[in-house]
Amino acid sequence: MTIAAACSLAALPVEAAAPETSTDPLMTMPRIDAPIALMVDVGSGRVLYARDPHRRFVPASITKIMTSYVAFDLVSKGKLRLDQKIPIRKETFRKWRNVGSTMFLPAEAQPTVAELIEGIVTVSANDACVVLAEGATGSVEGFTTLMNEAAAKLGMLDSHFNTPNGWMDEGQTYVSAADLATLSSALMTRFPELYRRFYGHAEMTWGGITQPNHNPLYGFVAGADGVKTGFTNEAGYGFVGSAQRNGRRLVMVLGGYDRPIDRTNQSRAFIEWGFAAWDSSRIFAKGTQVGTAIVQGGEAREVPLVAPHDLGVTVPRGARPNYTVSIRYKGPLKAPIRKGETVASLLVRVPGEPVHVLPLAAGVEVARGGVMARLRDGTMGLVGL
Repeated sequence: MTIAAACSLAALPVEAAAPETSTDPLMTMPRIDAPIALMVDVGSGRVLYARDPHRRFVPASITKIMTSYVAFDLVSKGKLRLDQKIPIRKETFRKWRNVGSTMFLPAEAQPTVAELIEGIVTVSANDACVVLAEGATGSVEGFTTLMNEAAAKLGMLDSHFNTPNGWMDEGQTYVSAADLATLSSALMTRFPELYRRFYGHAEMTWGGITQPNHNPLYGFVAGADGVKTGFTNEAGYGFVGSAQRNGRRLVMVLGGYDRPIDRTNQSRAFIEWGFAAWDSSRIFAKGTQVGTAIVQGGEAREVPLVAPHDLGVTVPRGARPNYTVSIRYKGPLKAPIRKGETVASLLVRVPGEPVHVLPLAAGVEVARGGVMARLRDGTMGLVGL
């Protein structure tokens, strides 16, 4: 059952006035030659620009965003420790030694999970991806199973992962721009501390070797902190980029460039356009309780729903927002519930646009209740509560 709980919204803003004056953002948009292009304002969920966003393409090293997502999930659940050392299998060393981008892991090394994630995120280390996958689940196949399970839970309908590093596999690994925007937004909002720890680094030194991060935004775009470049002859030059300014975050996806210089110049101009041509009006600040949801089988009967990050509505610069909001969740929610777990959605309706669906998280942990909790739920159910 889906419950639309508009009446339970806390501090609900009054519907904003209709736009007074506005300009068409597309009039100032820079030239973008990439056959696939997408920009999303994470705080509002609004798509600022889209060109073939559901077209499937080969991601190359952009795959490593999902690799880090799965790693962050395992760490957050206590199934991996950042200080855990992982030995390198002899066959893995032989197969991935100096293949593409690498950490130059020696055969006898036992890097920590944190070092491997840093290598994956910052210098796109192919060897680190395989070592992490095998150390976390026992095999590459086991890890890619987790990657595909995570993709399914996120609703990534046009993606499939066959490798943890995006190495050429005759098209068995594929993604879409829309799916990559969904994945990147989830990476940042569900694991904010791990994201800040590992992403946004301009270079990495390991084993006495310093290597740069090839993110074209770093050092040129204010607030840039992610996400991942990718290249193979099969895929061309792709990029998922992100920047945050004054609490507002933009994510862009560009795929299929023939030349890296075009990817570099156009990605910088594209994200600057996103900040300059659009304004964001905040609806709820991060951590604000938006409403409550009913819980079944828990020590508590209800759980507060909070904004996991700033939630807002995005409009062309000079326009005033016009929107209504409501809460939706499949209920009642079933205990146990982890604090910070995404359990509901905020629906933002703007005239003339698709409904924007933003995440709402559990504000507290709700443990599974005992016999008395079940009796309480049964009694309240009998009277329709």
